[in-house]
Amino acid sequence: MSLQDNNIDTAALGKVAVLMGGSSAERDVSLMSGSGVLQALRARGVDAHSFDPAYNNLGDLKRDGYSRCFIALHGRHGEDGTVQGALELLGIPYTGSGVLASSIAMDKIMTKRLWRAEGLPTPDWRLVANATETEQALQALGAPMIVKPAREGSTIGLTKVTDVAQCAQAYALASRYDPEVLCEQFIAGDETTCPVLGEAASAQALPVIRIVAPQGNYDYEHKYFTDDTQYHCPSGLPEAEEQAIQALVVQAFRTLGCRGWARADIMIRATDRQPFLLEINTSPGMTGHSLVPMSARAAGVSYEDLCLRLLAQATLDTPLPDRDTAAHSGDAA
Repeated sequence: MSLQDNNIDTAALGKVAVLMGGSSAERDVSLMSGSGVLQALRARGVDAHSFDPAYNNLGDLKRDGYSRCFIALHGRHGEDGTVQGALELLGIPYTGSGVLASSIAMDKIMTKRLWRAEGLPTPDWRLVANATETEQALQALGAPMIVKPAREGSTIGLTKVTDVAQCAQAYALASRYDPEVLCEQFIAGDETTCPVLGEAASAQALPVIRIVAPQGNYDYEHKYFTDDTQYHCPSGLPEAEEQAIQALVVQAFRTLGCRGWARADIMIRATDRQPFLLEINTSPGMTGHSLVPMSARAAGVSYEDLCLRLLAQATLDTPLPDRDTAAHSGDAA
């Protein structure tokens, strides 16, 4: 599969809605992603329009004649299978993973359970329901430990706990965003991320990005709003390590049944260079600081071409039957 595709008929894509904004905690980032995607698609001649589900009824997509959707929503009601399910019912093809894969990938605990069941490396974890269980998790997993909501992204609600005295506050912060709170073993080493494009056997990893954040603190601010974080792409890792990570993220992508695109986060343990999967994002950021466009550029794919390629691959879990065929089937019944 070639990463380049210069034969996309933009007129055949029809009227396109770029879904952005929404109602999740990542609304601001989504607006930045969506604005970039909208501009890129229009630059390639696509009849693209912004659509914010926080202010517009999804049923309007059908009424207004949209042919497909580019999902630039992040977090709840954007990449958790809910908007995907609505688009399935409306019969409007959309970018990225389908209902089930989106729902599973959004839930870090379910994701880790499936990866572990398939023998893929992911840090040990505990699901906790209160501050006391968070303290118990720290005893079991050791310090430092990561405490975070099970179904949020962009490091929202995340705390790196180094002492039992921090457990109550860390749990309180995470539980503000999700009743399910994940405590995860901290892996000390190189922080990396790697995007995947395609589907099933055609899935292909892009170049790995190595992330170096100030004091190792790759938080929400350092992800989107400062220039202090260093991104190395090419990663500078030994070629064998890069290839091992790429193979691992493709396997992780396929295990969850993802399609279209995604980005997996991986820590490489310093002591033995073992990679560990942290999570996978099925609607990655497309802002000026975002990592999928950065990796694509390293592979020779421009931001505009990346957006166009993703849009062209928009599909449904279950394509709607032809109306004439459906009508005849009803007559036969």
